[in-house]
Amino acid sequence: MPRGSAVRQNATDANAEFAALLEESLGGSQSFEGSVVKGRVIRIANDFVVIDVGLKSEGRVPLREFGIGGAAPEVKEGDSIDIFVDRMENREGEAVLSREKARREESWTQLEKAFGDNERVMGTIFGRVKGGFTVDLNGAVAFLPGSQVDVRPVRDVGPLMGQEQQFAILKMDRRRGNIVVSRRAVMEETRAEDRTRLMGALTEGQILDGVVKNITDYGAFVDLGGVDGLLHVTDIAWKRINHPSEALTIGQQVRVQVVRFNPETQRISLGMKQLMSDPWDDAGAKYPVGLKLKGRVTNITDYGAFVELEPGVEGLVHVSEMSWTKKNVHPGKIVSTSQEVEVMVLDVDMSKRRISLGLKQCLANPWESFAEKHPSGTELEGEVRNITEFGLFVGLPGDIDGMVHLSDLSWEKAGDEAIRDFKKGDQVKVKVLDVDIDKERISLGIKQLSNDPFEKVGGVAKKGDVVTVVVATIQDNGIDVTLQDGIPGFIRKSELSRDRSEQRPERYAVGDKLDAKITNIDKASRRVILSVKARELDEEKKAMADFGSSDSGASLGDILGAALNRAQKKSDGDGQ
Repeated sequence: MPRGSAVRQNATDANAEFAALLEESLGGSQSFEGSVVKGRVIRIANDFVVIDVGLKSEGRVPLREFGIGGAAPEVKEGDSIDIFVDRMENREGEAVLSREKARREESWTQLEKAFGDNERVMGTIFGRVKGGFTVDLNGAVAFLPGSQVDVRPVRDVGPLMGQEQQFAILKMDRRRGNIVVSRRAVMEETRAEDRTRLMGALTEGQILDGVVKNITDYGAFVDLGGVDGLLHVTDIAWKRINHPSEALTIGQQVRVQVVRFNPETQRISLGMKQLMSDPWDDAGAKYPVGLKLKGRVTNITDYGAFVELEPGVEGLVHVSEMSWTKKNVHPGKIVSTSQEVEVMVLDVDMSKRRISLGLKQCLANPWESFAEKHPSGTELEGEVRNITEFGLFVGLPGDIDGMVHLSDLSWEKAGDEAIRDFKKGDQVKVKVLDVDIDKERISLGIKQLSNDPFEKVGGVAKKGDVVTVVVATIQDNGIDVTLQDGIPGFIRKSELSRDRSEQRPERYAVGDKLDAKITNIDKASRRVILSVKARELDEEKKAMADFGSSDSGASLGDILGAALNRAQKKSDGDGQ
């Protein structure tokens, strides 16, 4: 047989064989359309695969249909494959074929069986659509809702794309071509199994690995593999953490220890700091009283500021230990959060894990400095910063205040009368009387700038003397008067006259002069007690002794009148 005839005979035999296979696949049916048949790959060109299914003409199928889930197509010339016949020929006379529909038909049959048997199926996430993702189930395309991807929200689905994994079919409608699957349902089944196994073996003190599932203001929930545990914010680290997000992120892998476990409620408390060494173990030795060191302000409250000495060890600077001079200021006005400050250790209580710190102890004590530079007796000038019912507060060098008590304002005036002479903002001269460093008090005096006029009373007058005084103040019970050199005196109402009707203080006006007898010098009250009445009685006695007696029958007026006449005549004679 010629060579050409042999080749044609072989081709004829091959076509006959393929026709027989096609016939077998169609089950004897002559209607190809809507059926899955066997085809043979003739060639691959221009992103199309040319396939012969035994019809009058071949059909072309896009090369991409041979890739599963976006993977590279796996097809080569001569392959025998299942192909779906849409139409036997189109306007160009070509068969309309589909590899995807062939795979889909086969997959649907298998998926319907798995759905009926409630079995899991394998698939690959290959695309993103509104509300979820597309999954390739060996040719059939299913919808995966976003809520069904995982048991917890997933921010990045990238690592799951293209990975073959198990899914549960939630519902399917072949007529409409709809399939809805869930990855979450599979995970929950697995988690339930893991949870049962984990809860049965869980013990306090056990160390586990987990994933941060959720973060709240008070802590973080950690997925231990089927069961969640609470990692409280105080158990994340030994150092102060204001919010768990400062140390943790969702999805972070963490190693934790079971701190408490309640089998009845199945509540699990976890800790991370328990896996680290406790910095308080040697805090007593590391921070002796009197030690000065630097720390960082971590928190500010109304009663003070917390300072971190090292991660996990904080001390409190009470508001009273923050400043020597700023006594009624909020701590936030003195320090700020994250500021580095120098502090001194004042006390360490290991049982309560407390360290008391001082801020002002690292600065010069202004009371000590003042006492060194301005001993008692030093004269200064300062501004009146405040006036109270018990005295004046005067600003002094070193940004501290001293107090002038009411009793130290004036030698002559007392109480409200003395304080009326001053107002806030006045510049006044003062003398340092005493400095109490421990109580942080400085006593000042204004009257001490001049000598006590009462000390001169002995040289000016003595008891029994009749002196001329000037009316200083009119009171209901008498009058205040001033003697020579400003010495204060007082005449009681009953001592203003021997005549009861004349014992009225309102008879006098400030500035009036009168003569009175000194009846007492009261050093306790620093006043000279005088009497007009006593002076008048003395004058009466003297007149009686000089010009008559009470037995002669003459009245005091007659005697005094005669005495005055004689005195007047004598004066007239001397004048001549």
